[in-house]
Amino acid sequence: MFLGEDLLAWLVLALGGALFAGNLIAVIKPPERRSEEGDLERAPVARSLFMAAVGLVAALWALGSLLTG
Repeated sequence: MFLGEDLLAWLVLALGGALFAGNLIAVIKPPERRSEEGDLERAPVARSLFMAAVGLVAALWALGSLLTG
């Protein structure tokens, strides 16, 4: 198969990890200044934590799939 047998699991691991890390960092360390007038001062906490949890579940699921074969 093109790019390996576990391509989907690797992609889910990468996207889940990025979703988890990006949303968690947005909550922990918001940008110091806004780039445009319509930007929020900080990320919505509940939505960001929920999306971080979704990313963590996806990344753990993909990692489990890769490790179990």
